[in-house]
Amino acid sequence: MSNVQESNNGIAPNAKRLLWAGFLAILAAGIGFGIRGGILANWAADFGFTGAQLGAIGGAGFTGFCFGIIIGGVIVDKIGYGKLVIAAFLFHVLSAFVTFAATKGQAQELAYNYLYWGTFIFALANGTLEAVANPLVSTLFPKNRTHYLNILHASWPAGLVLGGLVGWILGDGMHMSWKLQLGLFLVPTVLYGIAFFGQHFPKSEASVKGLSIGEMLKEVGILGSAVACYLLARFCMDALKLPEMASYGVGLAILISAAVLTRGSLGSILLFVLFLTHALVGAVELGTDGWIQNITGNILTPAQGKILFVFTSLLMFSLRFCAHFIEKNLKVSPVGLLVICAVLAAIGLQLVSGIQTFVGAMIALAVYALGKTFFWPTMLAVVGDRFPRTGAIAMSIMGGIGMMSAGLIGGPGLGYAKDRFNTEHLNATAPALYEQYKAVAPSKFLFLKEVSALDGTKLSEAQTAVSKTPEQQIVVDASITGDRKTLKADSFIPATMAAIYLLLLLYFKSIGGYKAVHLVETSAPKAG
Repeated sequence: MSNVQESNNGIAPNAKRLLWAGFLAILAAGIGFGIRGGILANWAADFGFTGAQLGAIGGAGFTGFCFGIIIGGVIVDKIGYGKLVIAAFLFHVLSAFVTFAATKGQAQELAYNYLYWGTFIFALANGTLEAVANPLVSTLFPKNRTHYLNILHASWPAGLVLGGLVGWILGDGMHMSWKLQLGLFLVPTVLYGIAFFGQHFPKSEASVKGLSIGEMLKEVGILGSAVACYLLARFCMDALKLPEMASYGVGLAILISAAVLTRGSLGSILLFVLFLTHALVGAVELGTDGWIQNITGNILTPAQGKILFVFTSLLMFSLRFCAHFIEKNLKVSPVGLLVICAVLAAIGLQLVSGIQTFVGAMIALAVYALGKTFFWPTMLAVVGDRFPRTGAIAMSIMGGIGMMSAGLIGGPGLGYAKDRFNTEHLNATAPALYEQYKAVAPSKFLFLKEVSALDGTKLSEAQTAVSKTPEQQIVVDASITGDRKTLKADSFIPATMAAIYLLLLLYFKSIGGYKAVHLVETSAPKAG
């Protein structure tokens, strides 16, 4: 009975307050993200950005998060949770000042820099907070991690719901400034500051055992560090515009430092696989979330796109309270749950790509939402269950990898896909219009070929015209075709994840089934 009570109430008297303080912190991130997704069209119209440029700005909302969560995760056990909460609060306020410096009529490059770095600082604050919240909840509820981490991360879709409602009511309904809309994220920012204020924080299992950072990093090792270092090198190239060799040099230097700290530990192969898979989670879940209301709003209407975004997020919010029921009553392990989710997410994206009506879109997005709901928190729970020696570090690095992937691959990749599929269709059906509408700046992504994207301002004028000319309708139809093809391509990511999760399920079955590992029971597992 006492074990059940501890599982439900946590190991500290203020466990529930800290849980809900973390909930408010991630809520602030979700509100900012949801509002930003709804004002992409405003930024395109005001500053003439291409899809790739908008994707890169949205991507900064993930890459900044990576720095916050990884750096925060490494130092949190040494400096304490409270100092990181204060730092995050200050970053949130600073991000508002930088973002709001972008003004219509400025040079495009200047406005882009304000929006990019304002978004980056906002994400840095979010990542710092999650470096606190994830290990904190994992420590507070060690016997029920999947359930409580899903509750913690229910705040993300709750924030998306509120952010979507802000765009729908204040943006579409009342036509208020995008700055006023975005500034509302400061409300939950103040609330989480109040909730965390004056609280006592417990320490993780690894911290209690007195493990050094090097010892905590051993299971991450060279393999796990290599995943994070590659994405960091990409950030140096894509965001900081450093030369390729210098960027990879930065990544290599950090990898060597990790190798020295861990005394040459290769790391856990299982954790390496989880890191790679979480990169796919970030790309498909958050990368898609950053574009989905823009895409569905283009296929149907902007107002319907916002309603659908709110509907999907509300469904996710509700479902994340059901993880305990699924795990305990339906006897589905965390890895089994991930297999089911990946299959549903792949099917859902295929269905969304073919939507024709609002009702059909609700059904398709419900399937997709059901699939993506449990990805992020359940992956964190698996790391918490299987790798207690890493303390907050592995959980934070994995969260950072997911966010960095969303920022460098998911968001920009989908923006590039939209640009490529839009222009290929328009160039094939109306080459003269393509020449008229193409942007000056090319659209680029990783090693793929450059394409001449459509000018954001001109495309926005065609999309929002009340009485469209035949030429405008052709351009709009081309953009809709491109969006449908983008979603089809996106569906291959969760399909790949499903195959990986199935292999992990078979692996755990071969070693006697999935179960949590505790430091008092065993030493660090080498492979799982």
